[in-house]
Amino acid sequence: MKTTNPGKQRKAFFNAPLHKKRKMMSSHLEENLLLKYDKRSVPVVKGDTVRVMRGSFRGHENKVVSVNFKKNSINIEGITMAKADGNKIPKPIHPSNVIITKLNLTDKWRRSKLERDLSEDTRKEIEKEAAEQIKEAEAEQKRLEEELAKQEAEKEAEEVEEEADEETKKEEKTEDKKTDEEKPAKKTTSKATTKKPSTTKKTSEKKKTTAKKETKPKTEKKTPAKKPTTKKTTTKKEEK
Repeated sequence: MKTTNPGKQRKAFFNAPLHKKRKMMSSHLEENLLLKYDKRSVPVVKGDTVRVMRGSFRGHENKVVSVNFKKNSINIEGITMAKADGNKIPKPIHPSNVIITKLNLTDKWRRSKLERDLSEDTRKEIEKEAAEQIKEAEAEQKRLEEELAKQEAEKEAEEVEEEADEETKKEEKTEDKKTDEEKPAKKTTSKATTKKPSTTKKTSEKKKTTAKKETKPKTEKKTPAKKPTTKKTTTKKEEK
C-alpha cells in the first residue's frame, strides 16, 4: 500500500480481491523451516500444522481445519468456544498470532513455489516429504470412507430391524383382532348351549309336576251333615 492514511489502508484491505487477501493471510515459519526454505512467511493453507503464539490458547499446536479469506481468520483443531446455549463452535484466530511448524506439501503448485531457487538436495527432500504426506492423506481418506461405509451399514441394519419389528407388531395386532373376533362367537355358542339345559330342566319340572298331580288321589269334598234345627219358638210354647 502506497498511502499512509489508516482509513484508506483499512478500506483497501477489506475491499481487496481474494487473491490479494490470500497473500495478506500469511504466517511466520518456524526457525528450521525458515532455514530450509529460505523464507520468513508463507500463506496459511488447510492442513498446515500450526502453533498458537498469543492469546488464551497460547502453546496449542494442531492442524488448520479451514481458512476464511473474507473474515481474515483460520480455524484450528481443538480450539473452540462455547455459545450461550452450550454448543461449541470453532474459535477464529488471526494468522499473525500463529507460527507454522509443518507445511502441507500435497499441492503441486505450492511445492513448485517453495522449490524455487533451492538446491537439488532440498528439492528431493521436499518431494520425499510430499510423497509421505500424500500416502498419509490417502490412508486417512480410506479410513474415513470405511467409517462412513460402516455407519451406513449399521444404519441399514437398524432400518431392517425396525421394519422387521414393525411387521411383527402388525402381525401381532392382526392376531389379536382375530382372537377378539373369535371370542364373541364362542360366547354366543356357549350361550346357546347353556339355554338348552334350561329348557330340558323346565320340561323335566313340568313332567314332575304332572306326575305328582296324577299320583295324588282325588279327594272328594265331604259335605258336612246338616244339624236339625228346632225353632226356639216351638220349644218355648211347649214349656208354657
